[in-house]
Amino acid sequence: MNTFPDIDFDLGQYIDDFVNWLTDNLGVVFDVLSDAIIWSFQLSSSFLLWLPWWVIIAIVFLLGWRLIRLWTGVMFAIFIFMIGAFGYWELMMDTVSIILASVIISLIVGIPIGIFMAYKDRFEKFMKPILDAMQTMPTFVYLIPAMMLFGLGVVPGMFATIIYAIPPVIRLTNLAIRNVSKEMVEAADSFGSSTSQILFKVQLPQALPTIMTGINQTTMMALAMVVVASMVGAQGLGLEVLSALQQIDIATGFEAGISIVFLAIILDRLSQSVAEKYKYTD
Repeated sequence: MNTFPDIDFDLGQYIDDFVNWLTDNLGVVFDVLSDAIIWSFQLSSSFLLWLPWWVIIAIVFLLGWRLIRLWTGVMFAIFIFMIGAFGYWELMMDTVSIILASVIISLIVGIPIGIFMAYKDRFEKFMKPILDAMQTMPTFVYLIPAMMLFGLGVVPGMFATIIYAIPPVIRLTNLAIRNVSKEMVEAADSFGSSTSQILFKVQLPQALPTIMTGINQTTMMALAMVVVASMVGAQGLGLEVLSALQQIDIATGFEAGISIVFLAIILDRLSQSVAEKYKYTD
């Protein structure tokens, strides 16, 4: 009675067969997707590397100053300068490019899904367990199908980053639209506004602070995937941390690790301050 019955349900094999089927039958689709991801990465990377280093430091300083306060801008500028002094300027640009491209793709896909969830209760019930699985699944698991579908390099790393980072913006967009005052929506409806007018002129402006919080969370989760994505060949600071770990190089590991922390602080504070500016005051 204490022995589990001899039942063999090989779910993993079915998933493996499904991924193989996707590879065999939808190769063209994944090639197009791969080209789009590479293009977005190369575009942002080329632009960031084209800008002189002092221009980037000046932009970060101005953002910190205008969005938060003067000393925060000075601190951000020092952080960026220190990363460059560590010898990681180009790697930092690669990391920022991966995060930037992943977040933009996540927003393009995630915000419409969140809006659709807010309008369709059945779709929300369908999506919730999927989003739960996406957020609780160990991040390393995403790398396996990503490698099978896209091979090694930046693309599988960005694909896994998008899958991991997209749930917050979907959830918070859905929540934000649902929390818009019903009286306000009914008033707009009574004045003859169409569904699209109610969405773009009433619901989205009211929901913007919560959506901005979702963008902040998506950005931080994309940054959290930097080291994991490097395991499949994604360039950037994460690859340096991984290399230092394999070689037990404490100095390199600390410099690369603290550089990621500096980026996390800057991105978090800037995106939080933008979200704060969109909050309504009573």
